[in-house]
Amino acid sequence: MNNWKQAAIAVSVGAAVILLLKGKRPAAVLMGGVGMAVLASEYPDRFERFREEFPSYIRQGTGFLDLAMRIGSKIGELAENRSRHAFEELGEY
Repeated sequence: MNNWKQAAIAVSVGAAVILLLKGKRPAAVLMGGVGMAVLASEYPDRFERFREEFPSYIRQGTGFLDLAMRIGSKIGELAENRSRHAFEELGEY
């Protein structure tokens, strides 16, 4: 990889992080996209494989988030029941 490509990727990723931290999300996505485009121009075969496997990555991520939401709601229900029982016990005294 040429030095200018490495510099372009580093600068665009750095700028994307800074813009994201400043709250300028559209500009951060644009700068991240520039870095990804330069990287894709260097490794087109790897990005083609990634593009083909992307739907499976999305399915796995969605399944993980669904599981996390179910666990969170179950923990919320258990905490609510526990606090209700504790309040009822206090009312008995």
